[in-house]
Amino acid sequence: MKTRGTVFRYGDNVDTDVIIPARYLNTPDASELATHCMEDIDQQFARTVKSGDIVVAGRNFGCGSSREHAPLAIKACGVGCVVAASFARIFYRNALNIGLPILECPAAAEAVEAGHTVTVDFVAGEITDETTGQRFAVEPFPPFMRELVAAGGLANYLRNR
Repeated sequence: MKTRGTVFRYGDNVDTDVIIPARYLNTPDASELATHCMEDIDQQFARTVKSGDIVVAGRNFGCGSSREHAPLAIKACGVGCVVAASFARIFYRNALNIGLPILECPAAAEAVEAGHTVTVDFVAGEITDETTGQRFAVEPFPPFMRELVAAGGLANYLRNR
């Protein structure tokens, strides 16, 4: 299980209101949420992100409210993985619940720059910055987590069992 894409880079404390502004929470439609993802800090994100692209961020990514809309909007944009120095606990749980792959890797979060091409190998536990050749070790996804992500989240995973 791998993903490869271009990096969109953000700093520390990117909160859920920045990921998906509250003014758009009147719809449960993930594709509609995706059109507004990150628009308050990066107006081009939703228009330029491609399937498999990688979001790299600093500390405390996804802080703020407990809404599931934030990881849902990111996933609906086609983001293949979010790599951050750390995640807010509720965002971490929500992301896994909806099947959005996320990895904590402070070294990669510090070194990888916007526009770089990155490959994430969830089985081997490796992030490779193809632009610089740097490699970063991360905890590999256990088989259960790979199945959960492949199923599209916890609800689908349980439904399929």
